[in-house]
Amino acid sequence: MEAPFMTQTTSVRPPGRAGGAVVPVLAFAGIVVAVMQTLLVPVIKDLPQLLHTAPSDATWVLTSTLLSGAVATPIMGRLGDLFGKRRMLVVSLAVMVVGALVSAFTNDLLVMIAGRTLQGFAMGAIPLGIGLMRDMLPRERLGSAMALMSSSIGVGGGLALPAAALVAQHADWHALYLGAAALGVLAIGLTLAVVPESPVRAKGTFDLPGALGLSAGLVLFLLPVSKGSDWGWTSGTTLGLFGAAAVVLLLWGLMELRVSAPLVDLRTTARREVLLTNLASIMVGVSFFVVSLVLPQLLQLPTASDGLGQSMVVAGLCVAPLGLTMMFTAPVYARLSARYGPKVTLIVGLLVIAAGYGGGLGLMSAAWQTVLTSVVLGAGIGLAYSSLPALIIGAVPASETGAANGLNTLMRSIGTSVSSAVIGMVLANTSHVAGGVAVPTLHGFRLSFGIATAAVAVGLLLALFLPGRRPSAHPQLRASSEEEANLERAEEALRGFRGRVLDASGAPVARARVTLIDRHGRKAGATVSATDGSYALAVPARGPYVLAARAPGHGPLASPATHPGDTHSVALDLSLPGETIPA
Repeated sequence: MEAPFMTQTTSVRPPGRAGGAVVPVLAFAGIVVAVMQTLLVPVIKDLPQLLHTAPSDATWVLTSTLLSGAVATPIMGRLGDLFGKRRMLVVSLAVMVVGALVSAFTNDLLVMIAGRTLQGFAMGAIPLGIGLMRDMLPRERLGSAMALMSSSIGVGGGLALPAAALVAQHADWHALYLGAAALGVLAIGLTLAVVPESPVRAKGTFDLPGALGLSAGLVLFLLPVSKGSDWGWTSGTTLGLFGAAAVVLLLWGLMELRVSAPLVDLRTTARREVLLTNLASIMVGVSFFVVSLVLPQLLQLPTASDGLGQSMVVAGLCVAPLGLTMMFTAPVYARLSARYGPKVTLIVGLLVIAAGYGGGLGLMSAAWQTVLTSVVLGAGIGLAYSSLPALIIGAVPASETGAANGLNTLMRSIGTSVSSAVIGMVLANTSHVAGGVAVPTLHGFRLSFGIATAAVAVGLLLALFLPGRRPSAHPQLRASSEEEANLERAEEALRGFRGRVLDASGAPVARARVTLIDRHGRKAGATVSATDGSYALAVPARGPYVLAARAPGHGPLASPATHPGDTHSVALDLSLPGETIPA
């Protein structure tokens, strides 16, 4: 008997497959954006003289980038979901280039702050790149690709230190901005030439009141976090801003719960997996920034003050393995996560970070010891950072990828901000005065490492309470043959084919093997029908497919179908021929 065909069609033309250069181009864009975080580290102490201003005013050059990055990250993620992730990625990079050029041609404090504020908007490129990878890449490439993109924050920061130190030591410091602008232009050109636009779009409109409310709340919170050491942690200004932030964010949350298309879906964010992952992200952010603050100062401190007496460039080179190791852990993460799941990989990463900081407490007497500490911490932070987007993506629909990862990146930024404030306060309170200048001490460095270890312990506790591994929308995870898990995976993905496998009389067929084959004849997924005949399969991209079904006692079925690539599943029942094969 001839197998019947049940076809779903669409007028939307399927996009071509993502080329092999998409991943390195998106990762390069992420690294370029991350460079903004450590670009000025080599000249921080000289900023008051360079800008002819007071030290307390010069810190606004750093604070402005932090604040704008925190505000832009969730907003650009939501705009990417609505209007196209590649489009918003290019916009983010373009704003960064404009900001870098503004800063490159001024010594005026206010103009410099304006340029640095524009540069901070580029931080939204990280979640946008992760969202593009999810929407376009096949499952076999997605794990390591997202790991590399997520780690690009640390990779760019680590690699920028020696490069920026070399430029600052041998050229005018404005050349740092010119170099950043050139990298941004290159990233834009490569993105336009190589990266296709994602076909996935969220429904609804942009929540402008929600964006303004979140922006106000974040500024009110992060401003005292960044300036608390200067204003005093118990001053009226600091406490007043913290109180105002609590009120604004509470009102914002109540408003978001009433909006049909919110900037941030708080109900999704409140899911255990998403909430615990975001809280753990704060702890990972804290641990990452501690090493970035402590080791460069330890290396450059004179030997007479218990430091290692290295030059600015040598200090940058000793810390550079932090970023390089994070880059090289991406493929390791992909293999570990494919076998054990991102929760286990996050736990392993946190344990490695704890070992790095614990060992680092006794490895502060030679430059080679700081290199070893950087390598161990880079491996742990790389594994932890790589796990975070996988956990988020496995818990949210495809149409919310940009916004959800934007919020997760924001949580990491909050962690680094809190780390900067706390470690700055610790180093200031443990310093000693030499020649009228406050000099950090070895005790302060070790206390900072202890604080990082405590943050990692909290993150580890949070990770242990994450839900256990289950098949999800994350295509990196291997397919499962357990029928209930497959149906749960499709419910999470909300993008693919679903229906029932039926026999010739219309009765459901349990334990039927359903295989998804793409237009190139390659297997794109597989599942087993449940006891009521239900099956569900996510698709890696829109386009034509063949669903092949087979069950004992029935003839095989090949049913062609086309998926439009939106966030809805295409209903397709598969009717197997009668008992043409002996059972």
